[in-house]
Amino acid sequence: MSKILVVDDEEHIRFLFSEELTEEGYQVVLADNGFKLLERIDQEKPDLVVLDIKMAEYDGLDLLQQIRNKFYDLPVILCTAYDTFKEDIKSISADFYVIKSFDLTELKKKIARALETKVAD
Repeated sequence: MSKILVVDDEEHIRFLFSEELTEEGYQVVLADNGFKLLERIDQEKPDLVVLDIKMAEYDGLDLLQQIRNKFYDLPVILCTAYDTFKEDIKSISADFYVIKSFDLTELKKKIARALETKVAD
């Protein structure tokens, strides 16, 4: 069973992602901010991270760079309500970029693809 760490400051989004991804057979771990995120990743050892960009106290793109510096092969999916960040040079190091929606079909497809790629490596 693959473990997914969802990092988002919105409680309803964390709840929705947790419910839907658990139904898909994933083990889901939640974080409501980027505080000590690298330590959390080290402790939880997720197979993939779903990371919000716009959080109250944390910049998801900066967190992405920190993740890449320490866990370079850990798949990260940026999931945000804003498509403008897709053009940001910092977002290039993400495996996928998904616009938030209450229909998680696109996110689920990207998760499956990222995990398949990780297993193939």
